[in-house]
Amino acid sequence: MRQIDPDFLALPLRRLADAALQRARDLGAEHAAFRLERVRSETLRLFDARLEGSIDADDLGFAVRVIKDGTWGFASGVELTPEAAVRAAEEAVRVAAVSAPINREPVELAPEPVYSDVTWVSAYDVDPFDVPLRDKVELLGGWSSGLLGRVDHVSASLMQVKEQKFYADTAGTVTTQQRVRVFPALTAMRSDGDRFDDMRTLAPPAGRGFEYLTGTGWDFPAELAEIPDLLTEKLKAPSVEAGAYDLVIDPSNLWLTIHESIGHATELDRALGYEAAYAGTSFATFDQLGTLRYGSPVMNVVGDRTAEHGLATVGWDDEGVEGQAFDIVRDGTLVGYQLDRRMALLKDLGRSNGCAFADSPGHVPMQRMANVSLRPAEGGPSTEELISRVERGVYIVGDKSWSIDMQRYNFQFTGQRFYRIENGKLAGQLRDVAYQATTTDFWRSMEAVGGPETYVLGGAFNCGKGQPGQVAPVSHGTPSALFRGVRILNTVQEGGK
Repeated sequence: MRQIDPDFLALPLRRLADAALQRARDLGAEHAAFRLERVRSETLRLFDARLEGSIDADDLGFAVRVIKDGTWGFASGVELTPEAAVRAAEEAVRVAAVSAPINREPVELAPEPVYSDVTWVSAYDVDPFDVPLRDKVELLGGWSSGLLGRVDHVSASLMQVKEQKFYADTAGTVTTQQRVRVFPALTAMRSDGDRFDDMRTLAPPAGRGFEYLTGTGWDFPAELAEIPDLLTEKLKAPSVEAGAYDLVIDPSNLWLTIHESIGHATELDRALGYEAAYAGTSFATFDQLGTLRYGSPVMNVVGDRTAEHGLATVGWDDEGVEGQAFDIVRDGTLVGYQLDRRMALLKDLGRSNGCAFADSPGHVPMQRMANVSLRPAEGGPSTEELISRVERGVYIVGDKSWSIDMQRYNFQFTGQRFYRIENGKLAGQLRDVAYQATTTDFWRSMEAVGGPETYVLGGAFNCGKGQPGQVAPVSHGTPSALFRGVRILNTVQEGGK
């Protein structure tokens, strides 16, 4: 049975929380929350099977956030004593007092049930921080050595994070949770005459432990064995002819399009114009809720803070809201947004759907993305069946570069590899491919989604938002999908203009 590390539980969690919350009450705060957090991260990087660098970081501290006279106040600290917790509560109240004269919108929070002394641990088997560094280096080095000789160079990396949080607020909620995530990646590089290219593994980052690298969830040896031949074929492939094509898009590529054109666009703070940092605002404005035809009738998108192995999966968010699943797009129509407690009440949307998150004890929780995923079709087609429906098209696998405007509307995406589809069959790789569209044109062109057997949970460790900037891990599940008449660009020709 997975358990929260005893060394974290041995910290003076309750004493610090009690001291901070009581002082906030004494100073007249309408609401106060205490959060103690430890985030440990380790990153390994190898080049040509040799270790280039290893970074091990450990961030431990606490934060106090209050609402005083309808205004937010925040302070944090690293000294784990009741006296320091009291000082932080006092500082948070002072921040609220200074900010109150310029606050035009009194802060109120949507109601949430009280969760008293509850715990949650994410779904993993082997804590990566229990595995010796030498074993990790040997595994990545062995994989790299197996590629060398068939390719020119290999880079390998492994990112690992363990995040532990204790939360308590003046309503009586007390939660403790621990989650683990890993992201292994290898990239093979090769030149052929005047051509150079690379190809990266498709294995997504996951809310799993070290078992992800040793057989549970992904077959790394099988994928690595295919890469040299696939890269050789890519180097010899013809350049695509620009034009309109039908597309079959693999989950390894489509997850990123979901992230940029749906995930960010349906964060309510962006849709209302409260947030514009990193990713801009949103074309999916609040007045279109319930009416915007986001995509075709086969488009059903959910936000989910409970998905097994999801990077954004939690027991409770950083406002004490239980993780849950909710509809964002139903039968092609926009029906919901991602919310924190303030936004939920501000727009009379009822309960928050648990999307508040801070990436460190020194940062303020903000509205962050859930695992936003495109639902597969029950009994739906396989990827091969989707391809069989296309006479002239392109099959796209793996993510690479992307570009999207500040309203999450006009975009362009490339990929790791591309295959010509002719008369329902794959007919060799192509090069220099990018697909371009507006968000609504693209999703309205989606004719079919694959069945559950095509569904894969992709994602990223490093979704950025806010000033000062914060990063958040997030997953996006998707089946394979078929799109009709999408514009394909030749990236070499476009780049030369």
